[in-house]
Amino acid sequence: MRRSPSLLARLTGVVAGMVLAAAAVTTVAAPAQAATLTQVTNFGSNPGNLAMYAYRPDNLPAGAPAVVLLHGCTQNAAGYFANSGWWKFADQWKFALIVPQQSSANQPLSCFNWFVEQDIARGSGEALSIRQMVEHARNNYGTDARRVFVSGLSAGGGMSAVMLATYPDVFAAGSVVAGLPYRCSPPASTSTCQYSGVDKTPQEWGNLVRAAYPGYTGPRPRVAIWHGTSDPTVVPANAVELRDQWTNVRGVSQTPTSTASLPANTSLEVYGSNDVRLYRVSGMGHGTPVDPGPAADQCGTAGAYLLDTICSAYHDAVFFGLNGGTGPSPTPTASPTASPTASPTTAPTCVTATNYAHVAAGRAYQSGGYAYANGSNQRMGLYNTFYTSTLKQTGPNHWVIGC
Repeated sequence: MRRSPSLLARLTGVVAGMVLAAAAVTTVAAPAQAATLTQVTNFGSNPGNLAMYAYRPDNLPAGAPAVVLLHGCTQNAAGYFANSGWWKFADQWKFALIVPQQSSANQPLSCFNWFVEQDIARGSGEALSIRQMVEHARNNYGTDARRVFVSGLSAGGGMSAVMLATYPDVFAAGSVVAGLPYRCSPPASTSTCQYSGVDKTPQEWGNLVRAAYPGYTGPRPRVAIWHGTSDPTVVPANAVELRDQWTNVRGVSQTPTSTASLPANTSLEVYGSNDVRLYRVSGMGHGTPVDPGPAADQCGTAGAYLLDTICSAYHDAVFFGLNGGTGPSPTPTASPTASPTASPTTAPTCVTATNYAHVAAGRAYQSGGYAYANGSNQRMGLYNTFYTSTLKQTGPNHWVIGC
């Protein structure tokens, strides 16, 4: 049956999709070792028709953890593996990476189908295919069934929430990056979820997760949530609804127990006893936060939907406990529970880039094929990689044309 494209997929124009596809196959320089990302076939019945890729660092010990990585629309396994930052920590802390890949045969722009009934239920479709990949890794690589984690971007973030909801017996924790709550769509439309958000009570959201595996009484996964405050593709309200959903599932209050300020104007709210984390990256658009560089807490390669802010992979890996207790901990000290306020912009910043790059970086948004500056809403011209504009920042998330 032909599956209808989500609005999340249609947001990316044809030209943008071509550029991102080209960027996705560009990889960073490989480390001096033999391990590579390798396609795996015959991992199961694969009802979701997904491709499986896996990365096993050299000298991976028996009983190592495993992390499932889910790419965003128009991306692929190789690009997200190479540039999201997870590769670095898999090598450093010795855990396996399982990287499912969506195809255009399933969804025109290769988005995981976080909104299709047959793909978001336990025991069917794409959710079951991903579960089979995890089982294959356990049986063939000797990974630890008690230490399996998942992280995804955008549509992959929506599917990350699906996996945490439908397979709480498989995943110990996960992260949702620029994603949406489990079962926002259906029943709501994808456009409502993305552009407006759906407001439910924590109990209502939690009930949707509990209904994904009726009768299950075991432990539920811990969850980290990442969202840019200027995300035009999946509005930041979804981060709040995700928080409400998973704090309810974990049985903790929606009031943070502690807050902290992290690099790149990132605020962190911790709920319960590290049950749920909410990271808000001030001024960031739609994408996975990365921070290229050699420092212990830096990672990744900046590009389309990989935004140079903070290394989310590092913080997630530590949250998952993959560092074995080594390295600096991002756990905040207790502080007042009021929501943090973004630091004001202290000096104007001028940036010249293509309109596509401005939108990807969160300085502008696109509508009807044109790009518009955030804040001033000035029309910058066509939304593509050929039209270049100069924008000046005059306030928090407020940009004007010219400098």
